[in-house]
Amino acid sequence: MDVTTWYLEQTSPAGLRPGRTPAIPAQVVRAEVPSPEFSRFLYTAVGGDWQWTNRLPWTWKQWRDWLDRPGVETWVAWVRGTPAGYAELVAQDGGTVEITNFGLLPYAIGQGLGGWLLGEATARAWDLAERWPGREATRRVWVHTCSLDGPAALANYKARGFQIYDEKLNAPGDEDEGETPGPWPGSGPRD
Repeated sequence: MDVTTWYLEQTSPAGLRPGRTPAIPAQVVRAEVPSPEFSRFLYTAVGGDWQWTNRLPWTWKQWRDWLDRPGVETWVAWVRGTPAGYAELVAQDGGTVEITNFGLLPYAIGQGLGGWLLGEATARAWDLAERWPGREATRRVWVHTCSLDGPAALANYKARGFQIYDEKLNAPGDEDEGETPGPWPGSGPRD
């Protein structure tokens, strides 16, 4: 199966179109303490059904080294004290911030949280330099998604004001298209 990857960007905070406030009580909070355990939990719980496998072999130290860099932030959506989704932001040179990971836990999909969380996370990407003295102000926020991600991913990015600047078709075998590891086998409301 061919896999299409889309690269999207915003080049001005004025381009951000926030998502609708969810009907259920939710909040977005920055996880300020670098926690390999928590970040790995989020990565597997959100990405397990969508081919997120690159970081699965990482050691605790690799996770810690990744998270403990200036300009790396994890923003978590919470519903009644329970994590519902997250976004990981990574500041790069030249005033660029990448949204390296974004998504919802299976139970939270379809509750109106995705657009809202993406809007909040993108706003935090635009003001990231305010929390990191010495960082250049954000001039560009970018993200990539692919046809293996959730079916609403690309539409959500576009609805928040991201524009496609590149698209690549990967030949079979270039992407891991095998069985998804899932958060754990048989989890989630779809089962």
